[in-house]
Amino acid sequence: MRIDIVDWDDPDAAALRAGQRAEIAARYGTPDSEPGVAPSADDIAVFAVARDGAGAAVGCGGLRDLGGGAGEVKRMYVLPERRGTGAAPRILAALEDWARARGWTCLRLETGDRQPDAVRFYTRSGYTPVPGFGAYADSESSLCFEKVL
Repeated sequence: MRIDIVDWDDPDAAALRAGQRAEIAARYGTPDSEPGVAPSADDIAVFAVARDGAGAAVGCGGLRDLGGGAGEVKRMYVLPERRGTGAAPRILAALEDWARARGWTCLRLETGDRQPDAVRFYTRSGYTPVPGFGAYADSESSLCFEKVL
């Protein structure tokens, strides 16, 4: 498995993000459950795609610069049939390495109360619960985490 840094508009990245949004919409029963501003090419500092040995895109994730040496993990996703293959930890490690190389000191993220699998993954990856930040501060369904790099 390899991790490629790609443009936001990369076709594989766009397809993976569409899969992520469809899964979230099904879990929450609404097409727009994101409390904050949706990520875009204008505010994502880096976007990564995991590819299997045959080159097929199996997962993705990106970082938004929050300023002050902090970043936000956005659009982490692995195809359901590829979960458990190590793609998610590799994507997250690549994003953390990218952030460290730029002098960022922490990463934050928001996930929802209907995503216990995400909570387990981030907790296992060294992220600890923090109060809601930014647009998530008043969101009842948001669960926020942070990792000092």
